Amino acid sequence: MHIAFLLFPGVTQLDLTGPAQFLSRLPEAKVDLVWDNRDPVPTDAGFSILPTATFAEVPRADLLCVPGGLGIAGVIDHAPALDWVRQVGTQAQWVTSVCTGALVLGAAGLLRGYKATTHWAWHDMLPLFGAEPVAARHVIDRNRATGGGVTAGIDFALALMARIAGEPHARAVQLALEYDPAPPFDAGSPAKAGEALVGVYAERANRLAPTRKADLIASARRLGFATD
Repeated sequence: MHIAFLLFPGVTQLDLTGPAQFLSRLPEAKVDLVWDNRDPVPTDAGFSILPTATFAEVPRADLLCVPGGLGIAGVIDHAPALDWVRQVGTQAQWVTSVCTGALVLGAAGLLRGYKATTHWAWHDMLPLFGAEPVAARHVIDRNRATGGGVTAGIDFALALMARIAGEPHARAVQLALEYDPAPPFDAGSPAKAGEALVGVYAERANRLAPTRKADLIASARRLGFATD
């Protein structure tokens, strides 16, 4: 199985590296990290990742996965990247995303009429692109599979692996990678975190990217999606 991850400046690295670690354990998997060129790509964690291939070198794949991050606005406005996602996605057996990568799939026209999830703070943006938002860690609707925010990418990868290679294989990979989460705090969702902590998050997000949602709406309009 040829698995192609979109790699882009400003990607949330765990959106990519978490699922990549798991999905690389699919039988006969080949993983590519794809971008415009092979120069190091800066992530949101302060380090860069090297692409393994360019858009021209990967015209198709069995499984497409688009991670998220604050860099998605740049991806949506970068025609070569969005064209590549659209091209590969229209032919792939599986079209997938993690976190706000779902909005890139949506902008490429790949989520119209599909149920999908994304980071909780961005659920209200999914209908911009014709997707039906579902509040869940992962959603599989036909051959579209989407994961929620960041760490949900691991749950997404295991659920997808079970669909592709069977639950026994997915369970064996879970054991091999000792995925047995027991977080020290129970604050991983807005309902559990409470209004005060959600407010802290919102303030930080607005400081880092104050126009992020307005920019996304403008991009949706430019791409011909109804935004009213």
